[in-house]
Amino acid sequence: MLAGPDLELTLRDRLATLRLAVVGHVEWAEFLRVPHLPIAGEITHVTDRWESPAGGGAVTAIQLARLAGHATLFTALGDDELGHRAADELARLGLDVRAILREDQPQRRVVVHLDPSGERTITVIGDRMGPRGDDPLRWQDFDFDAVYFTSGDVGAALAARRGHVLTATARALETLREAHVQLDALVRSDLDPGERYDAGDLTSPPELVVATERGAGGRWETREGSRGRYDAVEPPGPVLDTYGCGDAFAGGLTAGLGAGLEVGATLDLAARCGAWVASLDGPYGRN
Repeated sequence: MLAGPDLELTLRDRLATLRLAVVGHVEWAEFLRVPHLPIAGEITHVTDRWESPAGGGAVTAIQLARLAGHATLFTALGDDELGHRAADELARLGLDVRAILREDQPQRRVVVHLDPSGERTITVIGDRMGPRGDDPLRWQDFDFDAVYFTSGDVGAALAARRGHVLTATARALETLREAHVQLDALVRSDLDPGERYDAGDLTSPPELVVATERGAGGRWETREGSRGRYDAVEPPGPVLDTYGCGDAFAGGLTAGLGAGLEVGATLDLAARCGAWVASLDGPYGRN
């Protein structure tokens, strides 16, 4: 099993029985550690750099594999050097990668600047690519206990709904609205305008909506009206890089719901996953 946050033996055994998947996107990330974020006209020298496949789909899938020992990623990649490298690296990290290579699109890239506090600033190059329902990704074999959706078309969202539990990011609201799928959980950042969600944005309200607030923890509300807050978890070591913490949180949330945990235990697992990633260089660490 991939290294990950410490878990009780009974929970780890329970997670190991789950079939987990992500339907979503991949970005090729270049990480640049700098003394401080550059200001206009300034020349800043990089003190460390590395590259890795990343993005919400990839990072969440790796988190699921850390928890359960295995996970599947349904995605679309550019049919270029970086797209092929991403597929190979994600397979090396333990994923079953089901990817379509888009001949007409380069692999999406991001440049991530990291300051000494671990805060990240991201520059995106290219369009988000998700899988489509008519892509030859063996959708007919789609049989999972829990699935997380970050991007794709309506056909891909409908396939994802065949999972016993379906969670999703608020960044996919447009597709989710068009697909009319019922979500078991929607996760969003309360601090990111791009992840806004209001009651009525989806035809069928999610069973659970979680709004993260980074170091302040976050809040949750169920479809029936129960609500509360959860606490953040201290990272196991110094904060090196906050890139991917939210995606790791989503992975813990998806796995916890798939394992049948109640809301409090699920959010505790999710918070531990996000905190653990903050102590790594990049979302997986370097090895």
